Amino acid sequence: MINNNKHEAPEQSSEVTLKETSATSESSLPTTELEKKLQLERDNYYDLLQRKSAEFDNYRKRIDRERTEIDNSVSIALIKELLPLIDDFERALETDITNDEVKSYLEGVSLIYRKLLELLTKRGVTQIETKGESFNPRYHQAVAYETSPNHVDGAIVDELRRGYIIGSRLLRPAMVRVAKS
Repeated sequence: MINNNKHEAPEQSSEVTLKETSATSESSLPTTELEKKLQLERDNYYDLLQRKSAEFDNYRKRIDRERTEIDNSVSIALIKELLPLIDDFERALETDITNDEVKSYLEGVSLIYRKLLELLTKRGVTQIETKGESFNPRYHQAVAYETSPNHVDGAIVDELRRGYIIGSRLLRPAMVRVAKS
């Protein structure tokens, strides 16, 4: 029988020879050198595993932190949009009403106002106190100065618009009138 695949046989045998040579060269190494080579390779893979694990942990923490920041910024944006509504409720509640029908309507508005304030309180929003306080540019916006013998210089005389904070972050400064001597 004639072998038409003359070129295939030598190639296969050369591959086997290369594999055998590399296997015999590794096996010809003394056991301690082979062990050292395997330990080094193991240590490299272990280091790589630790680095990738740490990278993934850092990635997860960064994503969680970014998600929290986005949630907070969305909440703060919504709360800032609600503050003018609270101002409107406060103005509506300050009006003097004598009619009984309008009084019951006013009681309903008052109930809605209290619920809105409770909602903001649950979200960590607090009102900035101004009564009896000294002017603090971090929390107060001076709209006017007035001479007042009953107040010390720099004391808040009147609050024109309530200010709010969430945690330690200022949402809106309180608009105030300040005593000037």
